[in-house]
Order: sequence, then structure tokens, then C-alpha cells
Amino acid sequence: MTSPAIDRLEKLLGTPRDGALLRFSLGLEFAKASDPAKAIEHFRESLARDPGYSAAWRALGKALEASGRAEEALAAYRDGIAAAQARGNRQAEKEMTVFARRLEKRAPS
Repeated sequence: MTSPAIDRLEKLLGTPRDGALLRFSLGLEFAKASDPAKAIEHFRESLARDPGYSAAWRALGKALEASGRAEEALAAYRDGIAAAQARGNRQAEKEMTVFARRLEKRAPS
């Protein structure tokens, strides 16, 4: 069963409003609904539409972490850091740097 928010957002898929923000919003809703697989799918689609969307990179990394996919999460954070730097988004860059360092520390040597 999906939430009313997911139902509303899914109605917009394939319309002129279907873009990076819609896919990001759907990803967030699926993450809230404890469906990281669907969240990851929508975050990836958001990034396909706007590779510089640093919030989507951050959310993708978090969803991958929640799925136990630490290496992929680390790669997402690294790509997100580069995207944030390119757009001058210092806050997103700092956050993802912290998340990446935490994953690196937890990784087996």
C-alpha cells in the first residue's frame, strides 16, 4: 500500500511536470515509506534528468546506505560532492563529505 502523497506524485509521471524534482520527491516519499529500492530508482531517475542535483545525490547515498550497499553509497556521495562543488553548494558538499568519511571509517581495511 502506498501513501496518498505517493499516489498524487505518481499521477504526474509522464506529464510535463515529470522532471528531476518530481522524481526526487517520489524518492523521498518511498524512503519515508521504508521502500529503499523504489527510492533508489527514483533518485537515480532524478539524477539522470539533472546530474548536478546535489540533494538527490545525498538522498541516493542515504537510501543506498539503508539498503546495506555501502560501496555504492560511497560512490554516490563522491559524485554528489563533485556535483555540489560544481554548483557552489558548500553545505551539501560538507554534509556528503562527512557521510563519505563515516562510510570509509566503517569499511573493512
